[in-house]
Amino acid sequence: DPDARFQPEAGRYHLYVSYACPWAHRTLVTRALKGLEDVISVSVVDPYRGEDGWQFTPEKEGCTPDHVHGVDYLRELYVKADPDATCRVTVPVLWDTKEDTIVNNESKEIMRILDTEFDSSLEERESDDGTARDVDLYPEGYRSEVDRIIDEIYEPINNGVYRAGFATDQGPYDDAVDDLFSALDHWDDVLADQRYLAGDRLTEADIAMFTTLIRFDPVYHTHFMCNVQYVREYDTLWPYLRDLYQTPGVAKTVDMDHIKEHYYRTHPDVNPHRIVARGPELALEASHDRDDLPGGPPADLAALADD
Repeated sequence: DPDARFQPEAGRYHLYVSYACPWAHRTLVTRALKGLEDVISVSVVDPYRGEDGWQFTPEKEGCTPDHVHGVDYLRELYVKADPDATCRVTVPVLWDTKEDTIVNNESKEIMRILDTEFDSSLEERESDDGTARDVDLYPEGYRSEVDRIIDEIYEPINNGVYRAGFATDQGPYDDAVDDLFSALDHWDDVLADQRYLAGDRLTEADIAMFTTLIRFDPVYHTHFMCNVQYVREYDTLWPYLRDLYQTPGVAKTVDMDHIKEHYYRTHPDVNPHRIVARGPELALEASHDRDDLPGGPPADLAALADD
């Protein structure tokens, strides 16, 4: 829409994320797969979230300063955008440096924005240096299925691990764990016959699943007591996770040190001594047989894997 307030322009928008947060991680994966690193800049908060919320600690490995305003806490940006703000201060945040305000802080919507709104910026970049990438994670013909799957996996899987981990009574915990592993079993069966959640195309739905699965064995299994089964014990989900991890651009968005520090140190009600569990070491680079199934990553990503 040429009359829309927020126009897709290279260099105009900035993404605030935590490597630890699965919701923010969705936007980082989308940015990487689309090749938007030079179009949308990023600031990374400290994985530990204290009483004052997400903090910028550039002296810490993997963290950055606030590259836009140089503030110390993310909440300062929420107040800058709206002095009367009373909402929760969460990541991710998509910031407009031109309007100097928050565009969006809902991960699913930011993922969709990055996927669908910046192709013109990529085309402009191609005309300059020939490095544009043709990657569509919400393709025509798959959109209703992608939306359905994202909604279907949210409650039992993406949110299910939190329902289990933060349960304060046996009944709600049991319900959450039952829902979680029933859903994982279902998708393990589905993925036996197709490479991706929506069929033969890599889509936003796979990103939404990936950011939960990659945290499962190192964190959710132990920290959130989702210990019926490891992902690495599943016949299909485990090679599926490795397939996604090995897709060009994805691995660099995973910072397991940030992930583990955040969960084990930020939730004293769950882990009062804040001891960070040591293992496991996951063989994410191990070969998989997923490329025997129909479909595959977009051609431009596959070409990067071949280089």
